Amino acid sequence: MSSVSLQNVSKVYPNGFEAVHELDLKVEDGELMVVVGPSGCGKTTVLRMIAGLETVSSGSIYFGDREVVDVPPKDRDVAMVFQSYALYPQMTVAQNIGYSLRIKKVPKQEVNRRVKEAAEVLGLTKWLDKRPGTLSGGQRQRVAMGRAIVRNPSVFLMDEPLSNLDAKLRVQLRAEISRVQQTIGVATLYVTHDQTEAMTLGHRVAVLRDGVLQQCDAPQTLYDKPKNIFVAGFIGSPSMNLLEATLSDDCGTLAIGSQSLTLSKELLQNRPGLKEYSGKKLVVGIRPEDLRPATDQRGGEEFVGDVQLVEALGSEHLVHFRVDAPVVRIEDSIADDESDESNSGTSNSLECVARIDPRQVVRAGDRYTFKVDEERIEFFDTETGLAI
Repeated sequence: MSSVSLQNVSKVYPNGFEAVHELDLKVEDGELMVVVGPSGCGKTTVLRMIAGLETVSSGSIYFGDREVVDVPPKDRDVAMVFQSYALYPQMTVAQNIGYSLRIKKVPKQEVNRRVKEAAEVLGLTKWLDKRPGTLSGGQRQRVAMGRAIVRNPSVFLMDEPLSNLDAKLRVQLRAEISRVQQTIGVATLYVTHDQTEAMTLGHRVAVLRDGVLQQCDAPQTLYDKPKNIFVAGFIGSPSMNLLEATLSDDCGTLAIGSQSLTLSKELLQNRPGLKEYSGKKLVVGIRPEDLRPATDQRGGEEFVGDVQLVEALGSEHLVHFRVDAPVVRIEDSIADDESDESNSGTSNSLECVARIDPRQVVRAGDRYTFKVDEERIEFFDTETGLAI
């Protein structure tokens, strides 16, 4: 077992495109690290460089104390699980799982023992004599995981292994992957574009944008204390509401369009950096769950919006509403994940979202009053995008 350390790693293709820029990242022994970001941000390139399937343009990669940049893929002791199962249809589950061991001439008795152990960990014991064509998508992906686990690798790499499964199976296998990873205790790097998957699986989560590491922290820290606007907008579903605002000269009020929120002395003491923005514009971030109905007894500043749409999800209502302040648009690609082009800016046409109790009566067309706890507001610099 060993840790994985990337030190100042970059990948530049012959056409000049830099897929990864000076990445510093360490996956501790036994840790499950998730790398997340929009399509094209360099996630899979990072994985392939660790596996040795892509050359490193500059920087170093270590497995423990051993530098592996010049080590061939077959000698790196890495196991990978991909989107596609890539199982041999003519072989049984047991034969698929043990295939790599048979290729290495491992004794038959040892192969059988390790296949049995992997099958028990993955709940596949009943299906060892079945062929892949008789299995469900989730079972096939578990077979693919078993084929990787059985090798007892030093490093475990997963490249969006759940993306081909339906929503229910993805939820089931997320829990399965987490359990299996804890059982085998190997340094694991898991790549996904799904931030919900990242938050539920990772001991830590690394957020990439255009090949540059934006933040690497525990999932809850990413959610509660994003270091910049991109992380704030990417992590969370629905994402954080980001609005252009102006701080008063005395820093006592925050103007969001035609509305004003009072900022307490306690908040200003806790956020001393806000004093530098006296009389200036900044970006405020409010999580959907921090916009509560006006009837909420916990108090808070009033924030009014024109309701456009109410999504009834059973356990909650998502209320889409508009205010007369510019909404900050991070990237179109965050929403549909089809592009990684930067389109940062502001727009009055975009909506905010509140997550409220389903027993609250809200209808499209209402002018609705929310309450917002000032302590839950995040602040960002309009130029750099960095948290204040």
